[in-house]
Amino acid sequence: MNLNATLFAQIVVFFLLAWFTMKFVWPPIVRALDERAKRIADGLEAAERGKADLDRAMRHATESMREGKEKAADVLAQAEKRGLQIIEEAKAQAKVEADKVLAGSRAEIDQEAARAREELRGRVAELAIAGAEKILRREIDLKAHTEMLSLIAREL
Repeated sequence: MNLNATLFAQIVVFFLLAWFTMKFVWPPIVRALDERAKRIADGLEAAERGKADLDRAMRHATESMREGKEKAADVLAQAEKRGLQIIEEAKAQAKVEADKVLAGSRAEIDQEAARAREELRGRVAELAIAGAEKILRREIDLKAHTEMLSLIAREL
């Protein structure tokens, strides 16, 4: 055989094999590689999105916890303030009630004292009239008057 014909035949077979490979074998391999590269890129992108979502969720959770703590602190402060306000209102109401009871008691004491004074005045007037009556019934005598006055003084 001729070396040129063999070399020419090998070149033709090589080009036919290269063309066949590029036409039928290479595109599915490239497509598979591209799909795999795309899946890997999508996976990495999804991982990055997931990481970003996780970071956002963590920040949101931290913010929500901080807001919750602030709200809880506000509620506790308001409850404490309201409790103190209720205590102050109860103290004020108790003072008003105590003042009412004290005023009522004072009025009752004043009435009893006035009643006792009136009763005492009536009793003194009765004793004075009785003493005057006894003095006038007896004759006017210094000794008798002195005895009578001392008796009346002992009765008072």
